[in-house]
Amino acid sequence: MSRTLFVTLALAALVFPACAQTPQIAPVANPPQLKPLSFSIGGRVLPAPVRDARFGGHTYIYQWPGTWFEASFAGSQVCFDIGKGKVILHVIVDNQPPIALPQPAPGIRCASGFANAPHTIRVDDVTENQQDAPNAFDGFAIHAGEKPLDPPHRTRQIEFIGDSHTVGYGDTSPTRNCTNDVVWATTDTSHAFGPLVAAHYDADDQINAISGHGIVRNYNGGPGDPVPVAWPYILFDKQNPYNDPAWHPQIIVIALGTNDFSTRLRPGEKWKTREDLHADFEATYVRFLQTLRTRNPHAYVIVWATDMADGEIDAEARKVVNQWKATGETRVTFIPINSLQFSACNYHPSLADHQTIATILEKTIDATPGIWQGK
Repeated sequence: MSRTLFVTLALAALVFPACAQTPQIAPVANPPQLKPLSFSIGGRVLPAPVRDARFGGHTYIYQWPGTWFEASFAGSQVCFDIGKGKVILHVIVDNQPPIALPQPAPGIRCASGFANAPHTIRVDDVTENQQDAPNAFDGFAIHAGEKPLDPPHRTRQIEFIGDSHTVGYGDTSPTRNCTNDVVWATTDTSHAFGPLVAAHYDADDQINAISGHGIVRNYNGGPGDPVPVAWPYILFDKQNPYNDPAWHPQIIVIALGTNDFSTRLRPGEKWKTREDLHADFEATYVRFLQTLRTRNPHAYVIVWATDMADGEIDAEARKVVNQWKATGETRVTFIPINSLQFSACNYHPSLADHQTIATILEKTIDATPGIWQGK
């Protein structure tokens, strides 16, 4: 799904009339006569028993970054129900700028104050919460006199797999010096390169990334599951495997290795030498790519890396792609992305860097014939 924020004004005017004024969003304790509104979901969610039947049959539990929910209706007001979770939500109605809801309390919010006409509403979770409990979203509902519409349907799908660079870690920060609280507050996944690319192609996206985690090793040897271990599951507790028959991305973009190689090996880690780490990284990465290929037989895979760590990340990612190609794989390419400024939190990509990455990826996609056919 494209990010509604980035759809052009001209296209929005053709599909959904512009709102007369900025919508107002307010908590409502007990709105009457609500009926559930069907909606699309971007990301991995675990349906759980319903919390409020007026919003449908389930509450949706999620933990991976960049998860979003989108619905369409004809009318002048729409409500949504937020469950528990430490989140920053962006609410986007049609093509208007997002309305931020930082750490909203659970409960019902209603958006009103726009024209009585067809509209699309989108709720984005834009920050990361891997260290906290999962989040919950209960759905959308409209008043009895308003008309439900089918949510936007898109045929293109892109999956982005990675670490903090893919998350958009601290990307809106004007400074590199950030506390953990500042990182959380300035992370905006919707402005990271993945959603930018998805918006460019009007594609649905998934952001399956964990800051500080790598292929076999986390930053500075830290604890937690490497990304290939966490990737198969809906939540980080690894209790429920993810298997959505409707999710078959034509393109998978992967950027991993920064956390494997950006710090020295520490005493007690299982790799005795850098060469041992390289061998484990390469073998595990190739197996992960093969797992992705089994799940998505026709997807085109783009592996990219920066020139950080004196080129070690780039060199190892190239080896992985070459090793996979040596098995007969053809629908894969490697892209070096160099000379980023890393001026956001703790030397992470800035908004300008994310735009640079997105532009390079788009050029690669545009230069690959038949990439969207998935064959």
